[in-house]
Amino acid sequence: MLHFADRLCAAVASKGSALCVGLDPRWDSLPLEIRERYGGDSCSAVASAFEEFCCRIVEVVEPLVAVVKPQMAFFEACGPPGFAALQRVIAKARGRGLLVVLDGKRNDIASVASAYADAALAGTPLGTGRRPVWDADALTVNPYLGRDAVEPFLESARRAGRGVYVLVRTSNPGARQFQDLECGGRPLYAHVAEAIRDWTGENVGASGYGDVGAVVGATYPAELAVLRAALPEVPFLVPGFGAQGGGAAEVYPAFRDDGHGAIVNSSRGILYEYSPDTRDWEAAVERATLDTIRILPRPGTPQ
Repeated sequence: MLHFADRLCAAVASKGSALCVGLDPRWDSLPLEIRERYGGDSCSAVASAFEEFCCRIVEVVEPLVAVVKPQMAFFEACGPPGFAALQRVIAKARGRGLLVVLDGKRNDIASVASAYADAALAGTPLGTGRRPVWDADALTVNPYLGRDAVEPFLESARRAGRGVYVLVRTSNPGARQFQDLECGGRPLYAHVAEAIRDWTGENVGASGYGDVGAVVGATYPAELAVLRAALPEVPFLVPGFGAQGGGAAEVYPAFRDDGHGAIVNSSRGILYEYSPDTRDWEAAVERATLDTIRILPRPGTPQ
């Protein structure tokens, strides 16, 4: 399979959009017509509703964006039926030609990390081969345990031409509690960024980007600009846009001068920009997607 960053850059360029649509199904926010159909009185019913909703979202946004980001937690909350639904949603998205960033923020050590990584990326080793489980194009990873814990994710990603996005400067208000701690005269997140620069430099594609990306929130635009300058080969995943407070001006620093280098995630601002009893909710999702694309940097356009 082609290098992850090369596939990402080509897909973003082909759609002319840096928007990543987050698939965060929340029962109380789903369209009424879906909730009425499934009832919501069992994990299986809710999982089926989540699957239909997300698959219909994929159909709406597929012509417009290159990437979707399913949030594992909402599916996991439904137990085994939720996991089965997530598998089918990912298969639907990839079957439509979309890249899938699986948002699980995984981390552990040794064989446990390998199990997490292979399930998400290269496939679980069984017999003489590998069995795809989540079959995502990339996975979000927590670096807190250090390189030996991240290594299995890098190995699995590189075996299958996939990528990882490592948490650097997250978008939540409490991020400063640990990420801003001064270590050797610099904040902790700067040390994480330096490590990611080295890790991605081990495997740079023809696009000029590596396969280890950085998660940097739109809610911290000053840090975003500093990190972009320090990490020219690192693809960024930028959460915090829209409902969390980040706007177009805040995400512009994530991009290099040619308009490449980042994907900007929006979940609630795309999925739920309508009244729950709206029957034509898919048209509302399409409008919200187009409106967001218009205000984001266009790949290939000088910034």
